[in-house]
Amino acid sequence: MDGGRKGKLVGRRENRAAAMQFIYMREINGDAPIGVALDSFFSEKENDRSFYAFAEELIAGVEAHKGEIDAVISKSATNWSTDRIAKVDLAILRLAVFELLFRDDIPPVVSINEAVDLAKEYSSGEARRFVNGVLDRVKGTLSRPLRTANKK
Repeated sequence: MDGGRKGKLVGRRENRAAAMQFIYMREINGDAPIGVALDSFFSEKENDRSFYAFAEELIAGVEAHKGEIDAVISKSATNWSTDRIAKVDLAILRLAVFELLFRDDIPPVVSINEAVDLAKEYSSGEARRFVNGVLDRVKGTLSRPLRTANKK
């Protein structure tokens, strides 16, 4: 793997983590207008806001499709409603389900692996199995290749 590609992957991982953190923060205290919340959130980050362009795309997508995403999560998380899922796990699931449903430029297996890694890093020991199980059910409903991305 060349250095440029590896750097892009590391950047995307950091962007996914930032997006998940924002989605979590928004769930906990979502009173502020989205623009104000984004400005405040990114002002505290280590890198310039331009570094987080991918995170902002993901955040905007989750915000735009939250109802649809939550319906898919509720259907796929057998016997779990979104209000019963730990908030950090819900943020991870929302991010990953958005990618699975609306970002065909990202292979589904990549979205699932990234979500499981986020669960390992930011949640409880059992979360990765829960997240993986829910996303595996969502993956089963997709009608696109699982290991390749559509080029735009």
